[in-house]
Amino acid sequence: MRIGVDVGGTNTDAVLMDGKTIKAAHKAATTQDVSGGIVNAIRAVLDETGVAPAQITAVMIGTTQFTNAFVERRSLLPVAIFRIALPATAGLPPLVDWPEDFRSVIGENFFLVRGGFHYDGRPSAPLDEAAIADAARKMRQDGLTAAAVTAMFSPVSAELEERAAEIIKNENPDAVITLSARIGRIGLIERENAAVMNASLAQLAQHVVQSFREALLELEITAPFHISQNDGTLMTSERVEQYPVLTFASGPTNSMRGAAYLSGVKEALVADIGGTTTDIGMLSNGFPRESSVAVDIGKVRTNFRMPDIFAIGLGGGSLVKENSGDVTIGPQSVGYKLTKDALVFGGDTLTATDIAVAAGATDIGDASNVKSLDRAMVAAAHDRMHAMIADAADQMKTSAEPIPLILVGGGSVLVDRDISGTSETIIPENADVANAIGASIAQVGGEVDKVFSYEACPREEALEIARNEAKSAAVAAGAQAETVDIIDIEEVPLAYVPGRAVRVRVKVAGDLNYQDHSGTQQGGAA
Repeated sequence: MRIGVDVGGTNTDAVLMDGKTIKAAHKAATTQDVSGGIVNAIRAVLDETGVAPAQITAVMIGTTQFTNAFVERRSLLPVAIFRIALPATAGLPPLVDWPEDFRSVIGENFFLVRGGFHYDGRPSAPLDEAAIADAARKMRQDGLTAAAVTAMFSPVSAELEERAAEIIKNENPDAVITLSARIGRIGLIERENAAVMNASLAQLAQHVVQSFREALLELEITAPFHISQNDGTLMTSERVEQYPVLTFASGPTNSMRGAAYLSGVKEALVADIGGTTTDIGMLSNGFPRESSVAVDIGKVRTNFRMPDIFAIGLGGGSLVKENSGDVTIGPQSVGYKLTKDALVFGGDTLTATDIAVAAGATDIGDASNVKSLDRAMVAAAHDRMHAMIADAADQMKTSAEPIPLILVGGGSVLVDRDISGTSETIIPENADVANAIGASIAQVGGEVDKVFSYEACPREEALEIARNEAKSAAVAAGAQAETVDIIDIEEVPLAYVPGRAVRVRVKVAGDLNYQDHSGTQQGGAA
């Protein structure tokens, strides 16, 4: 028995799973303290099924709290930024491409010191340990507790970042330190941005994870809990406290994993239609396709893994307007006020849900409230919704061949016909809680992203090294060794770099090692 929870900005969804069977599902309003909504949602599924808290073996939680906090510039800490790269990179200081409102929150507390490696692991310059110690003392004097450490080509060797962290801790024992090599990829500026983002969320991460612990304690659930990350796999709660940015975009990821589970289709487009937006992504082998380019989050450029998601302003609460015969939908939305503001709920605002009810696509609220709507306008608006999804799906496809489209989310009721460019439109049972289901079935992942010289290390040997390291990472994170499978292998030759340099990325996933009721952790942090 396990429970999957998805904590959104508006609703907290929970599902109770017995093996592969969905025993119960419930939606509760998200509360300001986070834990209240979790308690209400989980208690509802336990009460419905009569399952005792002691029977639960694991709880998996997905959350948008960290993404929302960063985008909204709230609950962020100022950060001491250590860049180990001199004499290189001096021309581009940290935060150079950040919006001014972010810079004012994070503060321009950065220290550039000598050190780093070349792409092949050769030293670029020795680490200036004295400069690190001086900077750590200055950080402590300024009252800073969050630090982000980035070294040149640290994904190849994290040795200098780890040594710098030791020095900082010696001088400032209370410091919470983020190492960029544990999050980002090869590009220094984007990886540094990711590390700074993560460090700024350190305090919030502890608060949110503690809220989860308190919620489960109140429910008398002693089973350990894991939190889903944005590649569709799980992290321990301790890992989330260290690296909250790895949960960014985990909501759409959970929905896509849930869509694959509910439909049984592993290669398809997925549209997660919520109250304000529709997130469209591509499933590959049952997991979301990762973005191959740097991703902007809150107008900050990063390069840590993110699902390839395209969002449009269409949801159940999207405003519908008619002007001179033209119908527009969104991007404005009534959001969580849908059940108060929409016409079918006695409100005075025309929404996409009203159009779907008037068109006969769904039966929600009081249909008599939309009987007076102009039939031509209703038809045009309903056609427009389907066209918006078709256009977005077309942008996500990599070929002209039709492929299945799976619709999930509470807003999936807006669609009542096949979408142009797809082979079929699938709305599975329990589609409205696919996000929580995706969290409940999440596996434990491992990933390696390294640069190899195929002249120094033959290709097959290099790939075998990367595969073994990725599998070891998954097992250390709590995966059952015999269940670990390779999800993706990517080789990217590095142009203009000698030695036949190739960036190799291997991603694996395996089933979680469930803990006994004593709550003893099997496996470490991812």
